[in-house]
Amino acid sequence: MSGGGLLVAGTTSDAGKSVVTAGICRWLVRQGVKVAPFKAQNMSLNSFVTREGAEIGRAQAMQAQAARVEPTALMNPVLLKPGSDRSSQVVLLGKPVGEMSARGFFGTAGGRTYGKGVQGGHREALLGTVTECLAELRSQYDAVICEGAGSPAEINLRRTDIVNMGIARAADFPVVVVGDIDRGGVFASFFGTTALLAEADQRLVAGYLVNKFRGDVSLLEPGLDLLEDLTGRKTYGVLPFAHGLGIDEEDGLRVSLRGAVRESVVAPPVGADVLRVAVCAVPLMSNFTDVDALAAEPGVVVRFVDRAEELADADLVVVPGTRGTVKALEWLRERGLADALARRAAAGQPVLGICGGFQLLGELIEDEVESRAGVVEGLGLLPVRVRFAREKTLARPVGEALGESVAGYEIHHGVAEVLGGEAFLDGCRVGSVWGTHWHGSLESDAFRRAFLREVAGAAGRRFVPAPDTSFEALREEQLDRLGDLIEEHADTEGLWRLIESGAPVGLPFVPPGVRG
Repeated sequence: MSGGGLLVAGTTSDAGKSVVTAGICRWLVRQGVKVAPFKAQNMSLNSFVTREGAEIGRAQAMQAQAARVEPTALMNPVLLKPGSDRSSQVVLLGKPVGEMSARGFFGTAGGRTYGKGVQGGHREALLGTVTECLAELRSQYDAVICEGAGSPAEINLRRTDIVNMGIARAADFPVVVVGDIDRGGVFASFFGTTALLAEADQRLVAGYLVNKFRGDVSLLEPGLDLLEDLTGRKTYGVLPFAHGLGIDEEDGLRVSLRGAVRESVVAPPVGADVLRVAVCAVPLMSNFTDVDALAAEPGVVVRFVDRAEELADADLVVVPGTRGTVKALEWLRERGLADALARRAAAGQPVLGICGGFQLLGELIEDEVESRAGVVEGLGLLPVRVRFAREKTLARPVGEALGESVAGYEIHHGVAEVLGGEAFLDGCRVGSVWGTHWHGSLESDAFRRAFLREVAGAAGRRFVPAPDTSFEALREEQLDRLGDLIEEHADTEGLWRLIESGAPVGLPFVPPGVRG
């Protein structure tokens, strides 16, 4: 027998779908329900590698952690990784299958064929793949909580939709629409979202969930009553505004964990000084969540920068991952950041390059795959030469560095030939410049503390890492807070009825609707 489920849609992008989905997963697993997250199609530069070597969105990996299950490719069968405003790499069932233009993916124009019959202009062909993945999850779990993308009322894309009402209708799942009241206009957004949907889709829209409310809920109740009168649908909860209740983001720039686990109060530094970390906000920045573990440390201040002058007072500069290594290299040079990094290296000031950031710190880049720029001179701060391979490296390495155990994950086309320096994970270190392909290494607590001690020594700071900061415990605390939010402020009985029994019968049609 297949398990039940629910689709969490939103009135807009960033309405809170990801955190609500994670919160529902954590609430359910605490009730003894075997639950899994699911997002049919994700567009994100923040991704993760599962144990079987599949690439999925980091948000789904964190939702899996909320559900206390191991993430798999089934939970995010289609991942789009933008390479420009007009094209993305298509990752199908965890493996890259090619590049595709937005017109080819969303439109009806002809396109190239990739992988298992995925053809440009025929995104609806993917519906069979995603419904099979959802069916497999339903056969394994008591409940599957699906996250939508953007808004289900994007009527220009409805014909080929596989992530909002397309998957809800295919699975006959009830839909709860989340709205961010902090932005304003939430009642109009709820009503308009419903009224723009076709009648068959509206039958599945069970109700609404208000997110980020500030103040006295009783003041909101007359509006909720009127909304129910107008649409025939109830509101399943009003979630209060709470600082930093995000999980690993799809696109936005935010260091999530400090605000989340410590509210707005930051623990004081253990030593006499703080450490200032500047992260170069390179184009097509990917997996910037790597620095969350630094931000979780008391006394570490993390900021994103795009000007050379902003590096002047930094104790550590991080050059993060990117989907466009050559483009990021050009950007650093154009803005004077490349020269500033070279001056830092010459002065013995710490620099850390991760993945694409590691590649561009090297001597030479040969790229006929990502940018097709051919041979490009790197910054020359590390004795490394990089050649881009068509096959993507997807791995979950473990090792040792600075005398401590480290675990991470790799997602890259660039193959690095290390020609010298001191070994550092899969990369190298020369003086105060470090480089590695490993994402997530800073989440290893003992290694992070050892690395920060090295940085503090090179920077001349009297900074002392806190001896007891556990990144895993902080993340769990955050996920528990999301579960608490659902348990304390949502109609959990009503949500469980939806998951178990589907959308209420006889929900009224809200005109005008659209055809389809």
